[in-house]
Amino acid sequence: MLKKISLLLFALLLLGALAVGLAWQAMHKQMLQPLPIQEEITFDVRSGLAFNQLLQQLDAKDWLQQRDLVRVYARLHPEITAIRAGEYRVQPGESLLDLLERLNRGDVIPHFFTLIEGHNFRQIRAALAADERLQQQLTGLSEADIMTRLGRPDQPAEGLFLADTYQFTRGMSDLDLLRRALLAQEQFLEAQWQARAPELPYANPYEALIMASIIEKETGVPEERAEIAGVFVRRLRLGMRLQTDPTVIYGMGESYQGRIRRADLERPTPWNTYTIAGLPPTPIAMVGREAIVAALNPLAGNTLYFVAKGDGTHHFSRTLSEHNAAVRRYQLNRRSDYRSSPGGG
Repeated sequence: MLKKISLLLFALLLLGALAVGLAWQAMHKQMLQPLPIQEEITFDVRSGLAFNQLLQQLDAKDWLQQRDLVRVYARLHPEITAIRAGEYRVQPGESLLDLLERLNRGDVIPHFFTLIEGHNFRQIRAALAADERLQQQLTGLSEADIMTRLGRPDQPAEGLFLADTYQFTRGMSDLDLLRRALLAQEQFLEAQWQARAPELPYANPYEALIMASIIEKETGVPEERAEIAGVFVRRLRLGMRLQTDPTVIYGMGESYQGRIRRADLERPTPWNTYTIAGLPPTPIAMVGREAIVAALNPLAGNTLYFVAKGDGTHHFSRTLSEHNAAVRRYQLNRRSDYRSSPGGG
């Protein structure tokens, strides 16, 4: 009898081991066989998705043969259950394990959004709102509401976001993208402020940012930024008005229709540097790193004026008489293919 029991137990253990082996084999087959797709597709994992919810999603696509075997694998390898939200490419020939490992690493499809130098905050909001890859959280918010949510209450938004290209994943919010640009701006501006040239006529980094925004609008030629900064810095030191057209245009707001008249130059606004002394109260555009560097490292010299030549560059003058001659040459007798840099000087 004892011998029969032993043989029975042995048989049961053998069958159990065989069953475990078959289950193990089936589990690995489930994890390693190619997914049933014929072409590259994208797969979205929303923020906060639990692993079991992910399995339901995969099951609905017929990518799982036996969901319970995947759960067993996950219990044996719990690290695989830490999935990251985003958008993923899935290629033919990839296995379920390949996909889960990439979800665990966060190998998402990268997306890019560019804050363009010289654009104002209204234009940036419009660009963000038009981007369907971003989660829209700014809709219906005022500028003051947005700045409060960014932790900068009572601060104007204009100019506070670094013009640059930002990588993000689908589903990131427009507010979070602005937050990244805000922090990037603050960090870069502070570092450049600490390394600034001596005896600049700025009371604080914000005034340097205002100057950088004017430089950004005045020229698209990199080699001219420091020279234009030098003109404006010398004007500030001498108590001369900046008299820069982009500040007039900004003060005109949506009434600007592509042309500045003499009456516009004479009409006071908080930003019109033909009617106010010193810098305007806020930046007039978003700026890139180069404009900030130029504002804090102006080119030494004695020029006080500049005028667009019509080929995208400017003519710089030391005296008013020289400047007036340049105006007659380049502005009153414009070339047929005349083009100005962003803004006039």
